[in-house]
Amino acid sequence: MIPFIVRRFVVLLLTLLVVSVLCFALPYLSEADPARSILRARVAELAIDADAVEGLKARYGLDRPLPVQYASWLGNVVRGDFGYSFTNRMPVGDQIGSALRVSATLALTALAIAIIVAFPLGAVAAIRPGGRADNVVTFITQSLVALPEYWLGPLAILVFALHLGWLPSAGWLEPAHVVMPACVLAFRPLAYFTRVARASMLDVLNAPYMTAARSRGLSVARSIVAHGLRNATPPVMTLFGIWLAGLIGGAVVIEVIFAIPGMGRLVYNAVVNHDIPLLQAGVVCIVALAVAINTVADLLYLALNPALRASRHAG
Repeated sequence: MIPFIVRRFVVLLLTLLVVSVLCFALPYLSEADPARSILRARVAELAIDADAVEGLKARYGLDRPLPVQYASWLGNVVRGDFGYSFTNRMPVGDQIGSALRVSATLALTALAIAIIVAFPLGAVAAIRPGGRADNVVTFITQSLVALPEYWLGPLAILVFALHLGWLPSAGWLEPAHVVMPACVLAFRPLAYFTRVARASMLDVLNAPYMTAARSRGLSVARSIVAHGLRNATPPVMTLFGIWLAGLIGGAVVIEVIFAIPGMGRLVYNAVVNHDIPLLQAGVVCIVALAVAINTVADLLYLALNPALRASRHAG
């Protein structure tokens, strides 16, 4: 197991190094002059004074060779210093930290809703494969995957905020603001969690020890609670890690629709405003967090799966 952990951390470090190079090169890959991008983020004029551009290059060290700029930038990033935003002149690290907390809260709430609903649905579908309940659950999960968030979000606002008045339509000020976007965001992972839970429980129900348990008079429901949920947990938790990594930085549509100040909306605004430091920091943090979460999820799956752990030792 130790060699596996070492390999994963080596891959993690190499991935972060490649991502850092790409993020640093963002303003150059777009064929835009970084100094002009700074000025455009601050003034809405197309005609920019050449002396101002040269002054900004000297001030921010943009006139130095690219390897020197990258080394200086990477050193600051490792220390947690992402510089200042071009648009609001505030420290980028403070904005990233605040947005990460919001996105993490939204993503964890959505995934918790998805898991709480997915396990019972998967169990009901697995009891009688091909039966009416299984067909209904399959239809529901396939429908949820097909429903786009940019349609579900406005529909939820129309029904639950404007028509019924049960929930606030937008913002991030109180717990009630989390409910509607989290529920909308939970639909798609719910479909995948239900499928994985159903498949895992089918394997468990067909296992010899489950047949022996039922022969001793244990009901199907109690068998699922005693054995099925425990054995279905590792694959679902691995999928949980993948979805958590994706939702923290990938819930752009939901965060824009519901005016949530999370990472997705922060990066979106950075792109719109040509705010290079904010964009670079946002992408680096999202990718680093995604790689770290996936690595932890793989290690947890290895720890929870004795058969896989034994095969790693044998290898």
